[in-house]
Amino acid sequence: MIDVHTHILPGIDDGAADWDYSIKLARAAAAEGITGIVATPHHYDGKYTNDAGTVRELTAELNRRLIEQNIPLTIQTGQEIRAHSEFLANWQSGKLLPMGESSYVLIEMPSSQIPKSMEQIVYELRLLGVRAVIAHPERNAEVVQNPDRLAELVELGAYAQVTTHSLLGGFGRGIEKASWTLCRRGLIHIVASDAHHLEWRSFRMKDAYDRVEEELGPVWRRYFERNAQAIWNGRELNDQPTLVQQTAKAGGWGKIKSLFGK
Repeated sequence: MIDVHTHILPGIDDGAADWDYSIKLARAAAAEGITGIVATPHHYDGKYTNDAGTVRELTAELNRRLIEQNIPLTIQTGQEIRAHSEFLANWQSGKLLPMGESSYVLIEMPSSQIPKSMEQIVYELRLLGVRAVIAHPERNAEVVQNPDRLAELVELGAYAQVTTHSLLGGFGRGIEKASWTLCRRGLIHIVASDAHHLEWRSFRMKDAYDRVEEELGPVWRRYFERNAQAIWNGRELNDQPTLVQQTAKAGGWGKIKSLFGK
Protein backbone atom coordinates (compact mmCIF):
# COMPACT_ATOMS: atom_id res chain seq x y z
CA MET A 1 0.00 0.00 0.00
CA ILE A 2 0.98 3.59 -0.65
CA ASP A 3 -0.03 6.46 1.65
CA VAL A 4 0.22 9.88 -0.01
CA HIS A 5 -0.73 12.16 2.92
CA THR A 6 1.10 11.87 6.25
CA HIS A 7 2.76 13.94 8.96
CA ILE A 8 5.67 11.64 9.69
CA LEU A 9 8.58 14.11 9.56
CA PRO A 10 9.79 15.07 13.03
CA GLY A 11 9.31 18.33 14.87
CA ILE A 12 8.00 20.56 12.09
CA ASP A 13 4.22 20.47 12.50
CA ASP A 14 1.53 18.80 14.64
CA GLY A 15 2.60 15.30 13.60
CA ALA A 16 5.65 13.38 14.81
CA ALA A 17 7.34 15.31 17.62
CA ASP A 18 10.84 13.85 17.23
CA TRP A 19 12.90 11.21 15.45
CA ASP A 20 11.85 8.46 17.86
CA TYR A 21 8.21 9.11 17.10
CA SER A 22 8.84 9.25 13.35
CA ILE A 23 10.39 5.80 13.58
CA LYS A 24 7.46 4.53 15.65
CA LEU A 25 5.07 5.77 12.97
CA ALA A 26 7.22 4.16 10.28
CA ARG A 27 7.19 0.80 12.08
CA ALA A 28 3.41 0.98 12.45
CA ALA A 29 2.99 1.80 8.76
CA ALA A 30 5.23 -1.09 7.69
CA ALA A 31 3.40 -3.48 10.02
CA GLU A 32 0.14 -2.51 8.31
CA GLY A 33 1.57 -3.31 4.89
CA ILE A 34 2.38 0.23 3.76
CA THR A 35 5.55 0.29 1.64
CA GLY A 36 5.66 3.93 0.55
CA ILE A 37 4.72 7.20 2.24
CA VAL A 38 4.62 10.76 0.96
CA ALA A 39 5.58 13.10 3.80
CA THR A 40 3.28 16.13 3.64
CA PRO A 41 3.92 18.54 6.53
CA HIS A 42 1.65 21.56 6.84
CA HIS A 43 2.78 24.59 4.88
CA TYR A 44 1.43 28.16 4.74
CA ASP A 45 -1.47 27.25 7.05
CA GLY A 46 -0.99 30.26 9.31
CA LYS A 47 0.87 28.24 11.93
CA TYR A 48 3.50 26.19 10.12
CA THR A 49 5.87 27.09 7.32
CA ASN A 50 7.96 24.20 6.04
CA ASP A 51 10.06 25.18 3.05
CA ALA A 52 11.04 22.74 0.34
CA GLY A 53 14.67 22.51 1.43
CA THR A 54 13.80 21.54 5.00
CA VAL A 55 11.37 18.87 3.82
CA ARG A 56 13.96 17.39 1.46
CA GLU A 57 16.63 17.26 4.16
CA LEU A 58 14.38 15.62 6.75
CA THR A 59 13.03 13.13 4.22
CA ALA A 60 16.55 12.09 3.19
CA GLU A 61 17.54 11.65 6.84
CA LEU A 62 14.43 9.64 7.63
CA ASN A 63 15.07 7.33 4.69
CA ARG A 64 18.64 6.87 5.91
CA ARG A 65 17.40 5.91 9.39
CA LEU A 66 14.80 3.51 7.96
CA ILE A 67 17.51 1.69 6.01
CA GLU A 68 19.72 1.62 9.08
CA GLN A 69 16.96 0.06 11.16
CA ASN A 70 15.79 -2.35 8.43
CA ILE A 71 12.28 -0.88 8.25
CA PRO A 72 10.85 -1.75 4.80
CA LEU A 73 9.43 1.67 4.04
CA THR A 74 10.40 4.49 1.65
CA ILE A 75 9.52 8.16 2.10
CA GLN A 76 8.98 10.72 -0.66
CA THR A 77 8.78 14.48 -0.24
CA GLY A 78 5.67 16.62 -0.30
CA GLN A 79 3.76 19.35 1.49
CA GLU A 80 0.16 19.87 2.55
CA ILE A 81 -0.10 23.41 1.26
CA ARG A 82 -2.88 25.71 2.42
CA ALA A 83 -4.51 27.62 -0.43
CA HIS A 84 -3.17 31.17 -0.33
CA SER A 85 -3.06 34.25 -2.54
CA GLU A 86 0.55 33.71 -3.68
CA PHE A 87 0.13 30.01 -4.42
CA LEU A 88 0.79 30.18 -8.15
CA ALA A 89 3.75 32.55 -7.79
CA ASN A 90 5.25 30.36 -5.09
CA TRP A 91 4.75 27.26 -7.22
CA GLN A 92 6.47 28.78 -10.23
CA SER A 93 9.39 29.99 -8.09
CA GLY A 94 10.00 26.45 -6.76
CA LYS A 95 8.99 27.15 -3.17
CA LEU A 96 6.30 24.46 -3.19
CA LEU A 97 6.75 20.71 -3.53
CA PRO A 98 4.72 18.23 -5.54
CA MET A 99 3.75 14.86 -4.11
CA GLY A 100 6.92 12.84 -4.57
CA GLU A 101 8.27 13.01 -8.12
CA SER A 102 4.80 13.44 -9.59
CA SER A 103 2.92 16.34 -11.18
CA TYR A 104 0.36 16.38 -8.35
CA VAL A 105 0.31 18.86 -5.49
CA LEU A 106 -1.61 18.45 -2.22
CA ILE A 107 -3.72 21.49 -1.35
CA GLU A 108 -5.58 22.09 1.90
CA MET A 109 -8.62 24.33 2.17
CA PRO A 110 -9.78 25.90 5.45
CA SER A 111 -12.44 23.89 7.24
CA SER A 112 -15.11 26.59 6.99
CA GLN A 113 -15.29 27.36 3.29
CA ILE A 114 -13.79 27.04 -0.17
CA PRO A 115 -11.41 29.96 -0.77
CA LYS A 116 -12.36 32.29 -3.61
CA SER A 117 -8.97 31.63 -5.18
CA MET A 118 -9.42 27.83 -5.45
CA GLU A 119 -10.91 27.80 -8.93
CA GLN A 120 -8.08 29.94 -10.30
CA ILE A 121 -5.44 27.83 -8.53
CA VAL A 122 -6.83 24.57 -9.90
CA TYR A 123 -7.28 25.99 -13.40
CA GLU A 124 -3.88 27.70 -13.64
CA LEU A 125 -2.06 24.66 -12.25
CA ARG A 126 -3.75 22.52 -14.89
CA LEU A 127 -2.45 24.86 -17.59
CA LEU A 128 1.04 24.30 -16.14
CA GLY A 129 0.60 20.52 -16.34
CA VAL A 130 0.06 20.15 -12.59
CA ARG A 131 -2.98 18.55 -10.97
CA ALA A 132 -4.33 19.79 -7.66
CA VAL A 133 -5.22 17.13 -5.10
CA ILE A 134 -7.63 18.58 -2.55
CA ALA A 135 -6.95 17.21 0.93
CA HIS A 136 -9.92 15.92 2.96
CA PRO A 137 -12.77 17.92 1.33
CA GLU A 138 -15.21 15.94 3.49
CA ARG A 139 -14.04 18.11 6.40
CA ASN A 140 -14.86 21.36 4.62
CA ALA A 141 -18.22 22.82 5.71
CA GLU A 142 -19.06 24.32 2.32
CA VAL A 143 -18.40 21.03 0.52
CA VAL A 144 -20.49 19.11 3.06
CA GLN A 145 -23.41 21.51 2.58
CA ASN A 146 -23.05 21.63 -1.20
CA PRO A 147 -21.03 18.83 -2.84
CA ASP A 148 -21.60 20.49 -6.21
CA ARG A 149 -18.96 23.03 -5.20
CA LEU A 150 -16.39 20.23 -5.07
CA ALA A 151 -17.74 18.88 -8.34
CA GLU A 152 -16.97 22.25 -9.96
CA LEU A 153 -13.34 22.01 -8.85
CA VAL A 154 -13.10 18.43 -10.10
CA GLU A 155 -14.53 19.57 -13.43
CA LEU A 156 -11.73 22.15 -13.64
CA GLY A 157 -9.15 19.40 -13.16
CA ALA A 158 -8.76 18.81 -9.44
CA TYR A 159 -8.69 15.47 -7.70
CA ALA A 160 -9.87 14.88 -4.13
CA GLN A 161 -8.43 12.79 -1.29
CA VAL A 162 -10.54 11.41 1.54
CA THR A 163 -9.03 10.54 4.93
CA THR A 164 -9.18 7.00 6.28
CA HIS A 165 -10.48 8.17 9.64
CA SER A 166 -13.31 10.07 7.95
CA LEU A 167 -14.47 6.91 6.16
CA LEU A 168 -14.29 4.97 9.43
CA GLY A 169 -16.17 7.48 11.60
CA GLY A 170 -13.14 8.81 13.46
CA PHE A 171 -14.27 12.42 13.02
CA GLY A 172 -17.92 11.77 13.85
CA ARG A 173 -20.99 10.49 12.08
CA GLY A 174 -21.57 13.66 10.07
CA ILE A 175 -18.15 13.60 8.40
CA GLU A 176 -18.40 9.85 7.88
CA LYS A 177 -21.71 10.33 6.06
CA ALA A 178 -20.30 13.18 3.99
CA SER A 179 -17.30 11.05 3.01
CA TRP A 180 -19.41 8.28 1.60
CA THR A 181 -21.70 10.73 -0.16
CA LEU A 182 -18.70 12.20 -1.97
CA CYS A 183 -17.39 8.73 -2.80
CA ARG A 184 -20.72 7.64 -4.26
CA ARG A 185 -20.87 10.78 -6.37
CA GLY A 186 -17.49 9.97 -7.88
CA LEU A 187 -15.87 13.03 -6.32
CA ILE A 188 -13.16 11.15 -4.40
CA HIS A 189 -10.12 9.80 -6.22
CA ILE A 190 -7.59 8.92 -3.49
CA VAL A 191 -7.66 7.45 0.02
CA ALA A 192 -4.88 8.45 2.43
CA SER A 193 -4.35 8.43 6.18
CA ASP A 194 -3.37 12.02 7.10
CA ALA A 195 -1.57 10.18 9.92
CA HIS A 196 -0.32 12.35 12.80
CA HIS A 197 -0.11 10.07 15.84
CA LEU A 198 -0.28 6.40 16.74
CA GLU A 199 -2.91 6.83 19.43
CA TRP A 200 -5.59 8.95 17.77
CA ARG A 201 -4.60 9.69 14.14
CA SER A 202 -2.83 6.57 12.91
CA PHE A 203 -2.82 5.08 9.40
CA ARG A 204 -5.75 2.62 9.24
CA MET A 205 -5.28 2.21 5.50
CA LYS A 206 -6.24 -1.45 5.41
CA ASP A 207 -9.35 -0.83 7.52
CA ALA A 208 -10.42 1.94 5.17
CA TYR A 209 -9.83 -0.12 2.03
CA ASP A 210 -11.77 -3.01 3.57
CA ARG A 211 -14.66 -0.62 4.26
CA VAL A 212 -14.50 0.71 0.69
CA GLU A 213 -14.77 -2.82 -0.62
CA GLU A 214 -17.73 -3.48 1.66
CA GLU A 215 -19.56 -0.28 0.71
CA LEU A 216 -18.65 0.19 -2.96
CA GLY A 217 -17.18 -3.09 -4.13
CA PRO A 218 -13.73 -4.49 -4.93
CA VAL A 219 -13.42 -2.50 -8.15
CA TRP A 220 -13.45 0.75 -6.16
CA ARG A 221 -10.90 -0.58 -3.72
CA ARG A 222 -8.57 -1.36 -6.60
CA TYR A 223 -9.26 2.04 -8.12
CA PHE A 224 -8.19 3.90 -4.97
CA GLU A 225 -5.19 1.64 -4.41
CA ARG A 226 -3.99 2.08 -7.98
CA ASN A 227 -4.41 5.85 -7.85
CA ALA A 228 -2.16 6.09 -4.80
CA GLN A 229 0.38 3.93 -6.62
CA ALA A 230 0.05 6.15 -9.70
CA ILE A 231 0.92 9.26 -7.70
CA TRP A 232 3.87 7.45 -6.15
CA ASN A 233 5.15 6.52 -9.62
CA GLY A 234 4.31 9.88 -11.21
CA ARG A 235 1.71 8.46 -13.57
CA GLU A 236 -1.79 9.52 -14.63
CA LEU A 237 -4.62 8.48 -12.33
CA ASN A 238 -6.94 5.71 -13.45
CA ASP A 239 -10.38 6.12 -14.99
CA GLN A 240 -13.20 5.75 -12.51
CA PRO A 241 -15.24 2.51 -12.59
CA THR A 242 -18.32 4.24 -14.00
CA LEU A 243 -20.73 1.31 -14.02
CA VAL A 244 -20.12 0.50 -10.35
CA GLN A 245 -20.21 4.21 -9.55
CA GLN A 246 -23.70 4.53 -11.04
CA THR A 247 -24.94 1.45 -9.21
CA ALA A 248 -23.44 2.70 -5.97
CA LYS A 249 -25.41 5.94 -6.35
CA ALA A 250 -28.56 3.85 -6.60
CA GLY A 251 -27.96 1.95 -3.39
CA GLY A 252 -24.38 0.85 -2.78
CA TRP A 253 -22.44 -2.37 -3.02
CA GLY A 254 -25.03 -4.14 -0.88
CA LYS A 255 -27.51 -3.65 -3.71
CA ILE A 256 -24.99 -4.97 -6.23
CA LYS A 257 -24.50 -8.11 -4.15
CA SER A 258 -28.25 -8.59 -3.76
CA LEU A 259 -28.68 -8.43 -7.54
CA PHE A 260 -26.44 -11.46 -7.82
CA GLY A 261 -27.93 -13.25 -4.86
CA LYS A 262 -24.80 -12.89 -2.70
